[in-house]
Amino acid sequence: MEEEIVNRVAKSPLITVNLEDWYTQGPRFSINLDQWLEEGLILREKPFREALAQHSWENYRNGYVALYAPEDVVIPIWAYMLLGSYLAPFANKVVVGGSETLETVLFQERFATLDLGVFENRPVIIKGCSKYPVPLSAYLWAIQQIQTVAKSVMFGEACSAVPLFRKG
Repeated sequence: MEEEIVNRVAKSPLITVNLEDWYTQGPRFSINLDQWLEEGLILREKPFREALAQHSWENYRNGYVALYAPEDVVIPIWAYMLLGSYLAPFANKVVVGGSETLETVLFQERFATLDLGVFENRPVIIKGCSKYPVPLSAYLWAIQQIQTVAKSVMFGEACSAVPLFRKG
């Protein structure tokens, strides 16, 4: 008689954390302020205000927006604030920086609401592969928060996990 195959991983108290499950869904937009710069270097207030008044902000509805400018250009703070005021009625979130900054902020907000109780005295594996852009910071926040309550924390898959933390 053949012995029944038992999935020990499925029966274990192990919790698998897949950070892509915590990815904030919604369209992403990046706005480069260089489109409103004179000669690619200077932001002039009056033309900037006129261009913003004519821009179609509805396109950003329910989206997540990253505002950025070329590194060698100085953009006044009020310009970002003005853009934020136009985007506020439409976008879910607006940040200054590139797409990685946007993802970092969204994951940071998610971690702020994380219920650590589900990890209490349990072994946890944090998965590493993702089809979404999970910033490196999210992996750091995961280990830092989860290890405060977990029995152990590993990285990878159940069949080949790298141990990271074990409660003494």
